[in-house]
Amino acid sequence: MRGRFAPFIIGIGLTSLAVIMLFFTLYALILHEAWSGFLVTAGIGAGIGLPLLKIGSLKGEPSRREGLIAVILLWIFLPALGGLPFVFSGGLNFLDALFESMSGFTTTGATVIRDFSTFSQSLFMWRSLTQWLGGVGIIVVFVAVFPQLAIAGRQMFFTESPGPSEEKLTPRLRHTASAVLNVYLVITAACIIVYWIGGMSLYHAINHAFTTLAAGGFSPNPYSFQDFSSPFLDWAAVLFMALAGANFALFYQSFTGKPKALWQDAEFKTYLAIAIFISLATAWFLRDTYAPFDALRHGFFQVLSIMTTTGYASVDFALWPLAAQAMLVIVMFTGACAGSAGGGIKIIRLIIVLKNTARELRRTLHPRAVIPVRVGGRVVAEDVLRDVAAFITLYVGLFAFTTVILVIFGIGFVEAFTASIACLGNIGPGLGVVGPMANFADLHPISKSALTFAMYAGRLEVMAVFVIFDPLWWRMPRQLLSRRKYKSN
Repeated sequence: MRGRFAPFIIGIGLTSLAVIMLFFTLYALILHEAWSGFLVTAGIGAGIGLPLLKIGSLKGEPSRREGLIAVILLWIFLPALGGLPFVFSGGLNFLDALFESMSGFTTTGATVIRDFSTFSQSLFMWRSLTQWLGGVGIIVVFVAVFPQLAIAGRQMFFTESPGPSEEKLTPRLRHTASAVLNVYLVITAACIIVYWIGGMSLYHAINHAFTTLAAGGFSPNPYSFQDFSSPFLDWAAVLFMALAGANFALFYQSFTGKPKALWQDAEFKTYLAIAIFISLATAWFLRDTYAPFDALRHGFFQVLSIMTTTGYASVDFALWPLAAQAMLVIVMFTGACAGSAGGGIKIIRLIIVLKNTARELRRTLHPRAVIPVRVGGRVVAEDVLRDVAAFITLYVGLFAFTTVILVIFGIGFVEAFTASIACLGNIGPGLGVVGPMANFADLHPISKSALTFAMYAGRLEVMAVFVIFDPLWWRMPRQLLSRRKYKSN
């Protein structure tokens, strides 16, 4: 059954997207909006997905190579297909549509839309749904797939994640997908209700709940949460963004017999401590800009928005004092928790890097000492330390490379710096011409292409993407080679 897992996963993804497009065709018809773009996209998705489903199979155990191929290709095919309604009904060219769709499925939140009045209600709902789908999809990949494939050190992060204990991908994938989806649906429904009670229309409540729980940040409003001017909604968003940035596997454990699982987690406690400290520091730097309670509200809102990589804006923080902006730049490099919808480096990796650095400092004094690195009472294996170091190296390297590309093609260093980390970390807005009340529409096509790749690579933990550039990846596995030699003889 080897070789049939990837076609099945890609096929079911494209076919599911085609079915969703049929619902959006009906939705657009009811609203008397342009519907043909959704219908054409449904036909293309079914035309590609159904044949892949026929030749694929979920039975059997995929190899590491095939598991990686399935994930890598799925996050290319889905944004490519999902961007077509923006071409057919939204008037975007294909590069801009791909940028917008990739921003959606990777839950980045960067946009190329200049005039929001040109997009229909059904298109905005589809745009928000891309983030909701991308959010739950990537959580399943992070919790069920990457730990089994030892990607970027994740084999250490989820030793107690939901699913069977045996080291098989497909049983864990089925069980974890169901567990995560249940938690995701419950919290999304709660978010819709709270936003609706807080004064949003049902349409806006659904849109914003989709993009809050996905840590995505898309909004049908050009000025995001600033349009509502509601302290209640801002604080509600702070709460749900904080939940979106936490480990959903721990949520599942908390709901199914281990109520203290979340609060005893070292990463979650560090996540809350950083969020609270940086939020209070930001509010302090805003004390001359807003009234005290408003400074506190905007400080917490923007820090949680950037740290969880949601990317909402309650105000135009590009106009803040430089010290307050610096606080936001700091949390651009932290990210949320592993197993969350958020992007970025992840708190657990920063903890591991800091503890490993402290160990190496001690070794300068005691070279022969055996000093294990512990996180939450568990010893971190040496292979995990190496994987995390490789991830950080690739992450920083891609960030620097993307920044240089953007500077070469015409924007200032601050804008290039923040745009690169905003896309690589799946955050959304940067500063200056790519700030929270601006967009990415005027960037050079090569810059947009580089940022699209950065969103894609950042969402898939960088290493999963760069492994295909290793020559060993393209060498045929020994078992397959031996089979072919045997058959030829």
